[in-house]
Amino acid sequence: MRIANNACIRVFCKEDEDKKLVIEKIKLLLPFDLEKEKIKLEWQRAEGFDRKRMHVIKAALTKNRYVNAFIQNLLDKLGDGKKTLLEQLDSRLDNDLNFFMRLDKDMLTKGKFVLTDSGNCYHIRINIASFPKKREKAVAVLKGLLR
Repeated sequence: MRIANNACIRVFCKEDEDKKLVIEKIKLLLPFDLEKEKIKLEWQRAEGFDRKRMHVIKAALTKNRYVNAFIQNLLDKLGDGKKTLLEQLDSRLDNDLNFFMRLDKDMLTKGKFVLTDSGNCYHIRINIASFPKKREKAVAVLKGLLR
C-alpha cells in the first residue's frame, strides 16, 4: 500500500560540526544502505544569519519501498512522539498534503528520536498519498499510521 508519494530529510551542518556524524545519523533514519541502493545525499552550501558557512544535506526518497521503509523505521523509533504527532496533526499537515516534523539533532546524535520545535534539527517532510487528493483522506491515512 502506498502511504506516501515521497519523503525528504534535510539537515543544516555548520562548518564546525562533524559532518560524518551528521551523515551517520541520516543513515540511522534510513533502514537501508544508501550506497547499495544508489541513493545519493545532496549537498548545498549556504550561509547562516551570522554569515557563517554551512552545508545543507538532503536525502530525497521517491521509490515506494524506500519511503515506506523509512516511515516504518521512523514510527517504530518515535515511541511516545507518535502521540504528539497525532495531537498536532492538523498543524503539521499543509494544503499540499506534506506532513512535517523535526527531530532534535543533539538527541539523535545519542540515538534517541525526540521531536522538537527548535531549528537545530533534522527536518522531515513526508508527502502523504491519498486518492482523491484531499486533506480529509490524508488525515485518515496519518491517523491510521500514528495509532
